Amino acid sequence: MTAGPGVRPPAPVDERRLSGLRAEVRAFLRAELDAGTYTPAPDNWMSGFDPAFSARLGARGWLGMTMPKRYGGHARSLLERFVVTEELLAAGAPVAAHWIADRQMAPGILANGSEEQKRRYLPGIAAGEVFFAIGMSEPDAGSDLAAVRTRAVANEDGSWTITGTKVWTTGAHVAHAMVLLARTDGGPRDRHTGLSQFLVELSHPGIEVRPLRSIDGGTHFNEVIFHDVRVGADALLGRRGNGWAQVMSELAYERSGPERYLSTMPLLRAWAARLRRTGATGATDEQRTVLGTLTAQAWALRRMSLAVTAELDAGRKPDVLAAMVKDLGSTFEGEVVEAIRACTEVEPRRAGGDPFARLLAAGVLHTPAFTLRGGTNEILRGIVARGMGLR
Repeated sequence: MTAGPGVRPPAPVDERRLSGLRAEVRAFLRAELDAGTYTPAPDNWMSGFDPAFSARLGARGWLGMTMPKRYGGHARSLLERFVVTEELLAAGAPVAAHWIADRQMAPGILANGSEEQKRRYLPGIAAGEVFFAIGMSEPDAGSDLAAVRTRAVANEDGSWTITGTKVWTTGAHVAHAMVLLARTDGGPRDRHTGLSQFLVELSHPGIEVRPLRSIDGGTHFNEVIFHDVRVGADALLGRRGNGWAQVMSELAYERSGPERYLSTMPLLRAWAARLRRTGATGATDEQRTVLGTLTAQAWALRRMSLAVTAELDAGRKPDVLAAMVKDLGSTFEGEVVEAIRACTEVEPRRAGGDPFARLLAAGVLHTPAFTLRGGTNEILRGIVARGMGLR
């Protein structure tokens, strides 16, 4: 099968020049673990909220890495940022506080924001002190992002009044601001036209944040209700009516990163270490086969994600490849949990004081979200099919 017009062969990436940075990050993480500042956990990029850890990363220059120096950034490449984020994720570090802001809000503000917006938000993102939530999904829209009903009505003085509800907003209860997608013109039938983005401070008195408790007992997700929230003209991000195009550009950052296949890597690493301690005769043939298969899959997904990063670094828009990474990666994350659970004697329901059992239990509880967040796999496969000219 030949690739369609939306798919281009990924360029090879030479990582040898990044070995020094990788060693530096690993040394930092070893020191953090030795000091007991965090406990590795699956999905810690979504649920591990630790502002102090984020601030330490910011002080080392590992946030806002690709941003211009005039906004507090470090003018480094996306490939260098990939190395840092990959090591943090593989180690199960608590990076949820800054993750959304650094991953896609900073690039979005850089690409579409006014000079005032850039100076207001970007230095704080780079310092690990300003955190963002994403206002896309809605209760009645499902995975159909173009069907959002939240409205932003222009007032005579140039301000906007926002009314509506967003849901599954990760970290909204602890974030400082939200990038909100709302309809400014037309109706739901207009689909992709008439949508605009806004930068909204979540401390506004008209905003109600309702935590949604997940199966693991945590409150990572939220429902956010806008009760006729009035914001200034300077809250509009980019051009009025250009929200759909802006969101699609941001989603390439959201869908293609290493977090789309590394959420359960701390569990896989812990299991490998457990098998290593048993020795060659202690592990069964099945366990060795499963470990080898999962490792090979992880390596293939890593090469795909790295290729998308290289495309973004070159200024291209690899939307289809990013959707592939998200689809295959999020499926793999769940497969890691199920495969390890199927061929280990550990029972996650009786985790108790066993660190490995706790890792496995956390992986089991987080698995249902893997193929939903960032776009369901069914939606992603539709994007890939269109990119390949199959529909």
